[in-house]
Amino acid sequence: MKVIGFKPEEIQTVYKVLAAILHLVSKCEYVGNLKFILDGDTPLIENSKVVSVVSDLLGSKYELLEKALLYRTVATGRDVIDKQHTDQEANYGRDAFVKAIYERLFCWIVSRINDVIDVNKQDAALHGKNTVIGVLDIYGFEIFDNNSFEQFCINYCNEKLQQLFIQLVLTQEQEEYKREGIPWKHIDYFNNQIIVDLVEQQHRGIISLLDDACMNVGKVTDPMFLDALNKQLGKHAHYSSRKVCPTDKALEYDRDFRIRHYAGDVVYSVVGFLDKNKDTLFQDFKRLMYNSANPVLKNMWPEGKLSITEVTKRPLTAATLFKNSMIALVDNLASKEPYYVRCIKPNDKKSPSLFDEHRCKHQVEYLGLLENVRVRRAGFAYRQEYEKFLHRYKMISQLTWPNHDLPSDQIAVQKLLTECGFHQDAAYGKTKVFIRTPRTLFSLEEKRSEMLIRIILFLQKMWRGTLARWKYKRTKAALTILRYYRRYKVKSYIHEVVRRFNGVRNSRDYGKNVKWPTPPKVLRRFQECMQSIFNRWRAYQLIKSIPPADIPKIKAKVAAFESLKGHRADMGLQRSWEGNYLSSVSPFK
Repeated sequence: MKVIGFKPEEIQTVYKVLAAILHLVSKCEYVGNLKFILDGDTPLIENSKVVSVVSDLLGSKYELLEKALLYRTVATGRDVIDKQHTDQEANYGRDAFVKAIYERLFCWIVSRINDVIDVNKQDAALHGKNTVIGVLDIYGFEIFDNNSFEQFCINYCNEKLQQLFIQLVLTQEQEEYKREGIPWKHIDYFNNQIIVDLVEQQHRGIISLLDDACMNVGKVTDPMFLDALNKQLGKHAHYSSRKVCPTDKALEYDRDFRIRHYAGDVVYSVVGFLDKNKDTLFQDFKRLMYNSANPVLKNMWPEGKLSITEVTKRPLTAATLFKNSMIALVDNLASKEPYYVRCIKPNDKKSPSLFDEHRCKHQVEYLGLLENVRVRRAGFAYRQEYEKFLHRYKMISQLTWPNHDLPSDQIAVQKLLTECGFHQDAAYGKTKVFIRTPRTLFSLEEKRSEMLIRIILFLQKMWRGTLARWKYKRTKAALTILRYYRRYKVKSYIHEVVRRFNGVRNSRDYGKNVKWPTPPKVLRRFQECMQSIFNRWRAYQLIKSIPPADIPKIKAKVAAFESLKGHRADMGLQRSWEGNYLSSVSPFK
């Protein structure tokens, strides 16, 4: 329960309720169960300690629980009195209280589990769809030596679900062919609606007659109820009793009646039918539990807030509640897409190696499997709307792939199946295509699988080509940007060189102190060449400004510089040029 999400106080409440039920149950022989003793005609509680324990477990007061067990609050006109229970009423009230507690606990646990596993609106909005998969494990058909009210309800449930199976699988199957205009020969099958009506029909069914009998508490007995059934249903084809059929000695005269269910004949004993059906709870117990100090128990009994004067409507009987529950279940199932798993019981001994052929044949017959097989074999294995069929198989034909230009989807489906050679195994309705044999469907699936491989390879090729083109375009764009950037850097460098050396022709040093800009990598050698050219030009400008008479001296000095290159720097290189030094120096100094 912790894993499911129950809170610690809720788990503790479950244990307390179960313990209270064990203390209250009278049919067990354990010490401490609540029992009544008679003081004359007045019932008294044999062991008051049990009441104290139960009141603590249920979070109620001792005196209120004791009063609910021994008295019943009754409204008579304007007065409200406490009526003393008889011994029979006290035992009935206690047993009904126990059953009600257990039923409320069970329903509450189921409700809590549903709340935990429910797909809330936030998850539905996140995933786009609120999808529920439900599993219904139905009752097994019960035929015992003594079949009472419980078996009657269980077998009625099976009849109701079998009727739903007939409607969804057999009736709708054949009606669909007629609706679509497909030639069809109707196949007869047993429709158990007549049995369902026998049980639940208003004013005439067994449940209605049982409720009418329960309204006259104390006046109608079980044999009287059987007489009402005989009078109302004596001519029904699926009902019989000893009074209706005096020669049927398998039935007790004032006790048994037989219903011919779809699964076989079942004999029911009316003994206890009235008591089990009117298993309603006194309002005193409901108010007792509503006033419980335990909030979990309090929420299980919301109708307990009504006072005795506010309760005017007679509670529903057990059979009516069961019928309403079955009707709601069938309506819910009819709105879904059901898938049936039919189970066959191979033997009654629960043996893994024993196969009772007669038992299995009987189950196959009453489950309606033979009729289902006949309808399926005479009909079509597969049907689908034209649009959905094309969406799945259009890649098989060039006429329909990727889209067709034919007048309608029906014509497109006909062309596709004709091209594949399956035209004779198909029928065309107003909105759907019908395929008779599974082999055709398997062949379509194989062709689809083969084409999907080719389509996937084609998509992979196109996608890889798209990726390559994207990569090429990005690379080309990067190279274009790089080329323009380099062009921009070259132009910027040249413009900067022109700006810096603009007017050096008219400067005194002809641009000797002008700093060259840092060139881009691609123009480094270009700048070296430009510097060499600039130096030659500047040298030419300087030489051109020297008087012609000084030219021979300059040449001699340059020759001397070249001759003394690599020697000491004070060997006349820094001196002013005087020409012939030997003639200017006295040999005697």
